[in-house]
Amino acid sequence: MEYLIIIVVMLIIALAIIKANKKDIHLEMNKLIQYLGGINNIINSEYSFSRLKVTLKDVSIVDKDAIQRLGAKGIVEIDNQLKIVLGPSSKKLKKYIDDLK
Repeated sequence: MEYLIIIVVMLIIALAIIKANKKDIHLEMNKLIQYLGGINNIINSEYSFSRLKVTLKDVSIVDKDAIQRLGAKGIVEIDNQLKIVLGPSSKKLKKYIDDLK
């Protein structure tokens, strides 16, 4: 009986640690949109495999360093477009941006 209680307590602690370490994807997406200058700065967005391409009204207000700190593997700027290498979350972010517009 004592072993059962110890196992249950250990499982509860393990689940609490996993939940605490799990990133909230919506919070991360909101931060990324903020770093892109806000939803009103985003004209269009597209995704391709691991990249998110955003067309912006004003590229100068983008915080590229903060985007990289969020986990972007790279950012390429061409005129008023940014191509951001984000990995598999690019598709989710594209959908999230579309839902906000």
